[in-house]
Amino acid sequence: MTGALPEQVLVIGGGLAALAAAISARRAGARVTMLEAAPRELRGGNTRHSRNLRIAHDGPNAQIPGSYSEDEFMADLAKASEGRADLALSRLLARASSDLPGWLAAQGIVFQTRDIPHSRKTAFFLGGGKAAVNALYATAERLGVRVLYGAGVDGVDLGSGAAKPFHPCATVIACGGMQAAMQAAQPGFINRGTPYARGEVLRRALADGAEAAGDADAAHLVAVDARSPHADGGIVTRVDGMEYGMAVDARGARFADETAVTGPTRYATWGRLVADLPERSASLVLDAVGIERAPLSVFPPLEASTLTELAERIGADAATLEQSAREAERVTHPPFFAFPMRPGITFTCLGLRVDETARVVRRDGSPCVNVFAAGMIMAPNILGTGYVAGGGMTVGAVFGRIAGEEAARHALA
Repeated sequence: MTGALPEQVLVIGGGLAALAAAISARRAGARVTMLEAAPRELRGGNTRHSRNLRIAHDGPNAQIPGSYSEDEFMADLAKASEGRADLALSRLLARASSDLPGWLAAQGIVFQTRDIPHSRKTAFFLGGGKAAVNALYATAERLGVRVLYGAGVDGVDLGSGAAKPFHPCATVIACGGMQAAMQAAQPGFINRGTPYARGEVLRRALADGAEAAGDADAAHLVAVDARSPHADGGIVTRVDGMEYGMAVDARGARFADETAVTGPTRYATWGRLVADLPERSASLVLDAVGIERAPLSVFPPLEASTLTELAERIGADAATLEQSAREAERVTHPPFFAFPMRPGITFTCLGLRVDETARVVRRDGSPCVNVFAAGMIMAPNILGTGYVAGGGMTVGAVFGRIAGEEAARHALA
């Protein structure tokens, strides 16, 4: 890029929020540089592992059946955040979500219109998050956004918006949370998403006076197969089907009622339950009937003809495991199977406070003039320490658009 004019808007990040910000700023007329910490082949952050967005809509359309009102959306956000959501930002999110399918389609994303998983609340990407990411990168590059890979930064100056060696007129921080840092600090945890969400920019902003949103100790966790990769395994690593067997700890003892939660919240419930165990490890045990009813897994189950043999395979006490089977009354028909489990981090729940223009807010209540945030780095304003399916992607797209447009407006003023 020798001889190129300096960027007017700098976007830090590489997922949906960053792409929405970069495309919006560029369409508004600003020169944009986007910094993706990952190499090109791993670009896209956690968006690569996503499937859908939560969308408010008045009636059925090609992407979504039924209807899902703004008020329902707001109620779901209030429940997920346990009443701690910023009401103004939540209303903005719900209202702005309604035209996301059209806007994203105009940027190249294709939505699934046939064989759609039944959901009146979410629209699904055709080809999943990876296809959506590739489409948005193609659009950004066609529009003239300069994309630099392997280009993470340590922080942003909240006064000037500078991020060495860049000195833009405005900066959008859209580089996710800090799950990689949490994983490093929590033995036994597996990072389901990108290993490049290390939280340096977030920690620097908080140290420099930005107001925090959310909880530094909280994360969205699910139970994942213990044989998953250290990071970046995505949705396919998830373990499901506890209600068809029994979940046991490292000794072989049941530690929760497997049938108590069977709705969408079961994923987060089991992630937290496994994380709370002293060893942060557990196993799902199924019999010959349960294995047929449980969802398919990309990992082959451990198999044994008796519970005694299975106990040896998972390192549990045979007598304890057999007693657990008698209690559960669902593990009786040999052969027996097990899936080893660990807590898997989806995202962390500490972020930056923002206002309705996506500007980062300082602890004294004043907004930064030219520093904006979008995506999971500000999602705790709305989600708190909870989650709703497709909500993270909607936060990224909505506030990415807002941040990009506002950053361009400031840069071009």
